[in-house]
Amino acid sequence: MGRVSQAQAQENRRRVVETASRLLREQGTHVSVADLMKAAGLTHGGFYKQFASKEELVDEATAHAFAELTRHHKERIEQYEGRHDAAQQALIDTYLSIEHRDSPADGCPVAALATDIARTGGDGEARRVYTRGVADFADWLATEDQDGITRLCTMLGALVLSRATNGTPLSEEILTTAREALTATR
Repeated sequence: MGRVSQAQAQENRRRVVETASRLLREQGTHVSVADLMKAAGLTHGGFYKQFASKEELVDEATAHAFAELTRHHKERIEQYEGRHDAAQQALIDTYLSIEHRDSPADGCPVAALATDIARTGGDGEARRVYTRGVADFADWLATEDQDGITRLCTMLGALVLSRATNGTPLSEEILTTAREALTATR
């Protein structure tokens, strides 16, 4: 077999990071390297040509997920022509929706990665990226009347609880109640 070009190697790395970002949000950091590479359409052996360790990939995939979140926030502001309050309300409605509950791979990295990041301990890159991402998200959610941390905790807690109770009437009730509580304080 011939060697992979530098451009192809970069594309493969991008694809692995993107795939890992989705799988980590969906399945957690315990997903195997073999499963990650298979999902990316590449061989297990190719992993070590791209990454020194799984931890390095988790770091990059976490950063990728938070970059997507930041990009999403910026797109919301643009969509609502700079009206931050309208963009926040749209985000809350989307965040606390059945679609978001049922799609963790494409969803918020704050909710999806919280438990895994908490279990990693130490002060690794993924934890630093996660902490900065949480702070940025909370800042983005802040209003004149309510701090962003309270709003983020309400949203995050509701999403996690609704995912844990999915398939029961309580799941949708949690989403609805949290959405209404956040709307009522505005």
